Amino acid sequence: MVSEALQKRVNGEAEVNLQKQGEQHPCHSLNGRCGKSGSERKSVRSCPDDSCREDNTGVASYKDVPSSVDIDVQPDSLRKKTRKQREISFQDMCNNVDIFDDGDEDDEDDSDWEPLQKLREIVKWFCTNCTMANLDVAVHCDSCGEHKESAILKHGFFAPSFVQDSNLLKTELEMKRTDKEKVEMKSHPHPERPDRLRAIAASLATAGIFPGRCYPIPAREITKEELEMVHSPENIQAVEVTSNVISCYFTPDTYANKHSAQAARLAAGLCADLASEIVSGRAKNGFALVRPPGHHAGVKQAMGFCLHNNAAVSALAAQAAGAKKVLIVDWDVHHGNGTQEIFEQNKSVLYISLHRHEFGRFYPGTGAADEVGTMGAEGYCVNVPWSQSGVGDNDYIFAFKQVVLPIASAFAPDLTIISAGFDAARGDPLGMCDVTPTGYAQMTQLLNTVSGGKLLVILEGGYNLRSISSSATAVIKVLLGESPECDLDDHLPSRAGMKTVLDVLAIQKNFWPVLESSFSKLQSLLEIFATERRGKVKPCKQRRRAVVAPICWQWGRKRLLYHLLKGQIRVRSKGC
Repeated sequence: MVSEALQKRVNGEAEVNLQKQGEQHPCHSLNGRCGKSGSERKSVRSCPDDSCREDNTGVASYKDVPSSVDIDVQPDSLRKKTRKQREISFQDMCNNVDIFDDGDEDDEDDSDWEPLQKLREIVKWFCTNCTMANLDVAVHCDSCGEHKESAILKHGFFAPSFVQDSNLLKTELEMKRTDKEKVEMKSHPHPERPDRLRAIAASLATAGIFPGRCYPIPAREITKEELEMVHSPENIQAVEVTSNVISCYFTPDTYANKHSAQAARLAAGLCADLASEIVSGRAKNGFALVRPPGHHAGVKQAMGFCLHNNAAVSALAAQAAGAKKVLIVDWDVHHGNGTQEIFEQNKSVLYISLHRHEFGRFYPGTGAADEVGTMGAEGYCVNVPWSQSGVGDNDYIFAFKQVVLPIASAFAPDLTIISAGFDAARGDPLGMCDVTPTGYAQMTQLLNTVSGGKLLVILEGGYNLRSISSSATAVIKVLLGESPECDLDDHLPSRAGMKTVLDVLAIQKNFWPVLESSFSKLQSLLEIFATERRGKVKPCKQRRRAVVAPICWQWGRKRLLYHLLKGQIRVRSKGC
């Protein structure tokens, strides 16, 4: 087990902490689900019956025909595929079904016929990048286009996605074949897997960021007393008891094995220490490369791949180190319901989340714009709920400038924590949004101006390895002082995104007066867009319905009307 944190020093002072915790969860198989583990382990359940064999097939033996049944058997030399009529009773028919079979009387050679042949298993492989299943004959992933033998775990997102790694050693190839055999014994790999950390670490190494511009610091396990400030004792005990079992599930998508509890304690302890380092001034900013994630873990329940809430633990650790106010910005594509539950009554911690909501139809269903906090802390929960998928850079940057930054500046935090889920990134199989690494870098740059640059970034979700590694690298470069590759100021958001931001401003301006001017300007801008759109739409010309005259009219009293409808007679008005 390796638990690391990477930290950059400038003039003797540590500027960037990047923490790495990898390979914490050995993989186990339970109810067709894959464990989230770094060490490879194979779990096979044997049949409790000792007489059971590999095929697990049963073959019924033929019963003896009772003596009361008369069967005429022909000589061997004259054997034919015919059977003489048998005189049997109804009871014989019920008790001796096999008497209707030919048995050895068949003259056809059926020695090559197997009654219970094994069904051919469809050989498939799971994409290293996005975990999607593909047929063995396919070379590239049908979902993301990644090569079957991609080197993304060796070089990160710098590895070409469409070619095979030509530098793989023989031992690596054998390891891949072994892993493939293990995968085929399991169901679909879990998206929250150790490869997420490996891909990011490989990208940082290839980019020369670590080792080179950062160095690791050790992690510790968080104490029970620290966890009790965030979670209930029952919730903590429920996570701890998993150390005594092979594997279990908290919810249908949240699993644990015997190493998960320790991994969760290491992740939370590492984030808490890094927050204390930043607040005390021993570090300027940092990136916590940890798993499992945490923003879904609430007071009483672990859910959504999360066991302990790392961001919540970090916020309280920062306050214990001297910070009075802490800002948590959650840009994970899923709403951080656990973080909101923990701080919805706390005015010293401001929680802002940008997420897919789709009117409660997107997981976890919470995070509507009108969820603003309770018990005197109204306005200290700010939710920007996107109404559809496909949200991109322009929508996020627009929401940052109109909602996030004005409220954050008015709040004036001593520390800013980013729950950095990268599942809203382009190509993520769960998020289905369109944020690019440049977009994430731009958002980090905007938040870097808040709280005097004291910024802690904690990894949350993100399940496309190429997307998560490139996005995390872009964010870390900003923490190291680099500017984003391009500016996204000149681009306008989508109409749906603008409508969402307008709805949020209409609610939050009641708690943050600084938003009043933004709301008025945006409302006017939206009306202008609506007017221009109506002006561009051309009115549809109504087509006249053709009137067809019956052919019989041309010989009767209606022949004049018939020729008029056919156009053979023209009528001129008086003015013509």
